[in-house]
Amino acid sequence: MNIWLLFIILGIGNFLLRYSFVYLFGKVELTDTARRALRFVPPTVLLSLIMPAILRHQGQLDLTLDNPRFYAGLIAGLVAYKTKSVLFTLVVGMGLLYLLQNLL
Repeated sequence: MNIWLLFIILGIGNFLLRYSFVYLFGKVELTDTARRALRFVPPTVLLSLIMPAILRHQGQLDLTLDNPRFYAGLIAGLVAYKTKSVLFTLVVGMGLLYLLQNLL
């Protein structure tokens, strides 16, 4: 019973936190500088999630040339930049990672 109560409390807290931004978005006017800065939040968050997976292996920083995740991530980044297609980027990145892991 305690775990369900915890889920409910966390769910309500999560909803209220997210709703506060939606509610305040129309009521608070942002400056142009803040608007320009907020454009960079999604790519920054995505990069902060992806880079540890690319550069770490078994809890250690892996900056060697044997790191297949680095090459797959680099090529996937270039594909994303050129094509702007999420699906194509995922297919190329994951396919290349699979191939490189089996070759190296």
